[in-house]
Amino acid sequence: MNLLLDTHVLLWWDAGASEMGATARAVIANPDNTVYVSAASVWEIALKSAKGKLRFNGSAHAAIEANGFLPLSMSTAHAELAGRLEWAHADPFDRMLVAQAQSDGLILLHADAVIHEFREVAQLWAR
Repeated sequence: MNLLLDTHVLLWWDAGASEMGATARAVIANPDNTVYVSAASVWEIALKSAKGKLRFNGSAHAAIEANGFLPLSMSTAHAELAGRLEWAHADPFDRMLVAQAQSDGLILLHADAVIHEFREVAQLWAR
């Protein structure tokens, strides 16, 4: 299974947070699965940390490497698809993650009710 972690899922995993459900923990921990983290999530963490909206002491890039996840770059094709999604949700980070999951054939692992309602992407609930 090829997974793309939502930003919150990355943060929960890295912190060992209890918000994540057993199924989500199992699929991330399964060595047969490939786990990706988008550059958009790294950007979101850095931006929200700098604005004081998120407390994250460390480097998201380092957390990706330490957990054995693979980084997923944002391409111009991803950006174009994110902008053209037929979806009223305006959050640019969510739109990018959905576009990357669609484009690259990944399952988006998240706990976001707004994303959950968008049925045009393969997804797995993380709680």
